[in-house]
Amino acid sequence: METDGLFSLTPPGDASALTAPSAYTAPSAFTAPSADSPLPVRMRPASLDELVGQKHLLAPGAPLRQLVTGTSPMSVILWGPPGTGKTTIAHLVASATDRKFVAMSALSAGVKDVRAVIDTARRERRHGGPPTVLFIDEVHRFSKTQQDSLLAAVEDRTVTLLAATTENPYFSVISPLLSRCVLLTLHQLTDDDVRLLVRRALTDPRGLAGAVTLATEAEDHLVRLASGDVRKALTALEAAASSAQAQGATEIDLATAEKAVDIAAVRYDRDGDAHYDVISAFIKSMRGSDPDAALHWLARMLVAGEDPRFIARRIVIFASEDVGMADPQALLVATAAAQAVQNVGLPEAQLNLAQAVVHLATAPKSNSVTTALGAAMADVRAGRGGPVPPHLRDAHYPGSKGLGHGRGYRYPHDDARGVVTQQYVPDDLVGADYYQPGPHGAERAVQERVPRLRRVVRGLSRPVEPAGPGPSPSVVDAPVERESPATTPPLPGSAVASLSPSTAASVEPGGREDPLPSPTDATEGEEADALRDGGGVSAGGVDRAAGGAAGADASQSSADIVDDGEPARTTGGKKKASSGRGRRKPAAVPAKENPADDGGETAGEERS
Repeated sequence: METDGLFSLTPPGDASALTAPSAYTAPSAFTAPSADSPLPVRMRPASLDELVGQKHLLAPGAPLRQLVTGTSPMSVILWGPPGTGKTTIAHLVASATDRKFVAMSALSAGVKDVRAVIDTARRERRHGGPPTVLFIDEVHRFSKTQQDSLLAAVEDRTVTLLAATTENPYFSVISPLLSRCVLLTLHQLTDDDVRLLVRRALTDPRGLAGAVTLATEAEDHLVRLASGDVRKALTALEAAASSAQAQGATEIDLATAEKAVDIAAVRYDRDGDAHYDVISAFIKSMRGSDPDAALHWLARMLVAGEDPRFIARRIVIFASEDVGMADPQALLVATAAAQAVQNVGLPEAQLNLAQAVVHLATAPKSNSVTTALGAAMADVRAGRGGPVPPHLRDAHYPGSKGLGHGRGYRYPHDDARGVVTQQYVPDDLVGADYYQPGPHGAERAVQERVPRLRRVVRGLSRPVEPAGPGPSPSVVDAPVERESPATTPPLPGSAVASLSPSTAASVEPGGREDPLPSPTDATEGEEADALRDGGGVSAGGVDRAAGGAAGADASQSSADIVDDGEPARTTGGKKKASSGRGRRKPAAVPAKENPADDGGETAGEERS
């Protein structure tokens, strides 16, 4: 016999098992448990017929049944939550076939250990020895290099791999290895499954053998605390039985069960699937306007020790992604909560997070910002969008005017409404309507305002210039027909009253003739008033009647407030030079490719 210091390697033809002292032992090492073994170990099923749950894997001809019976050499990855039977299946494979079975744990084994098993299996295979089944528990803890060492042996079936993991293998197992194996998903056991196994353990000779009984209330308590993990349920049952017997009782009542296990451990791991599943449920609950469910998932993350900065980050993203213009204040609330997490810290900042969650869950919802940015980015990715129109180009540097930059640019503040007819997009995107306001909350007023803005910007209605310098007067959308301009009188008190109809029809800001057609529309006067007043919407987009910024003057004209919420630059009655200079907007933040997938950060932190 040759040894390598880790495994005891058997000579060719010897059907005895390899032993792995540094991991856990294999075939014959999966021996019948002793009387003092933990109850979950003693109650481990001895055959497939005793396996509870996983009916979808136990049908005749199913890969799992073929693996256990030895009728298929297919390698398998078992994926499921703790306590669903992954290790039990490994025991069944070890005991039900005549194949050599080697078991190791990814927690303690390395590349050298894996290669030693593979070399031995290859050598024995050449000499007619039995095939080898290699069981690796917690395979997701293997590094990429360690997983790579398995590829060739799995490919040529030198070994049949049986790997178990609690983590999503699509993220924790390398693709080449995953493609060489059959992935079997084990579902979390139902309460009825756990109840059946608890009752079996009470009477089975391998278990408590009828030494105690279990009150219904106590049984319900243990099943509820297990949360589908039968190992947890049986461990709690054993502790409760020991407590009852120590008191001389033959029945486990509710009080005894509660003393044996105080509370259920929260099923949550910050780096695993639960991290993504819970945050996904949290986001979907807020989106679904269920504050109670959202608070539950928030509490679950906080109790489990989730990083509050991660929670705050997701809340801030949600405020724009799912509430957006329906309640622009939501972003301020979310940002304030995130700032409180930084400045105050836990546990007090839990209240700030909870307040933000309640606000977002109960706020009106709109995904118009998300869909608008997504549509714009789709056009850009598709190659649409030509050069920047010359009149919009930067014209502040020497020589720019000689290139035609800024020529023809119209300064919106020189129009009494703060809006002028002007092309702002490349030629091939003229008429693109990315932003589609929704009907909820504050966005209802924006929904009425946006079509009016588009009419003016795209030349479907024309602004009129006041006769001279001074405060901005009331402004109307002069509904002028070029064929008979005198047929449309100006409104009383408007600047147009000081102009002749023909002058009003031909003058635009800056004294140039308006080359764009202006079709007659009976509602254009109302439209102009709405544009001037912001359509009931303040500069920040908040419906004043629905709780906008306190003290906002509903009659404030667009000459005082521009649409981006900044005071208009004073021109002193003179037109500002069309230099093209202005504040540079920050680049838009890319929208998520799939907004329905909320389980984490857009770039890597959230997958789903």
